[in-house]
Amino acid sequence: MPDLRLPLARLSLSLCIACLALLCAPTAHAQGNYEIQVYGAETVAPKNLMVELHSNFTPDGQKNTIDGVIPTNHQEHETLELTEGINDWSEVGFYVFTSWQDGHGVQWVGDHIRPRVRVPPSWHWPIGVSLSTEIGYQRAVYDPDTWTWEIRPIVDKTMGRWYLAFNPALERTFHGPDVNQGIGFSPAFKVSYDFTPVISAGFEYYADYCSITNPCPLHDQQQQLFAVTDLNVSPNWEINFGVGIGPTASTDHLIVKGILGRRFNWGHHPDVQ
Repeated sequence: MPDLRLPLARLSLSLCIACLALLCAPTAHAQGNYEIQVYGAETVAPKNLMVELHSNFTPDGQKNTIDGVIPTNHQEHETLELTEGINDWSEVGFYVFTSWQDGHGVQWVGDHIRPRVRVPPSWHWPIGVSLSTEIGYQRAVYDPDTWTWEIRPIVDKTMGRWYLAFNPALERTFHGPDVNQGIGFSPAFKVSYDFTPVISAGFEYYADYCSITNPCPLHDQQQQLFAVTDLNVSPNWEINFGVGIGPTASTDHLIVKGILGRRFNWGHHPDVQ
């Protein structure tokens, strides 16, 4: 089997250089409730396609139009995510964001593409490590920062029945009112516990602190805390749902989220049911 360390190292170096470029560029601090998920380090296996539907509803959100952006109150967001495994250390994901709301109907919001690499399993690291980069467009009526780029390091660890994951994401705006701001910092983490082989439960935390070098006041930060449950019914299925609260004035105060995913194997090996 060919040694993947050199090409992985070259690709990781390229992404690190891109990340350093971000540190020298102006960025945004927008947070959309379309794909609410703390990433694990594992990538989709080669010759596998993961199809996920992210469903998020905001019972209590922003009720006023601000700078031409439609209020989030009573918005239903449906996001289709397709992730194709390339090899045992990389994948590419693609998102289609949509929104439904009384008075606006069903609307296309935007699209993102997300390549990701990880430390291969053959390296036998004690923790999972991967690096995701996501770039995409969203319509200005849903986010005034229409073109954005995110670099997301991912670290996770399973310890017996406990699972921990940390995503310290960095964000940049290419086009929109936040172009002239410093680099954005949007960390997320997850802690969960396997109560049974099928049922896991825990908490997920998401935040947007604005600039990484000059965080905005707590009133202007976006912070969300979710109580979540994962159902591990099969290696081919991903089921996650939760309820989140936003304690700061700039955050939607109540969100209900769900993720339903199904892995399809188009290689020679049949799916595990």
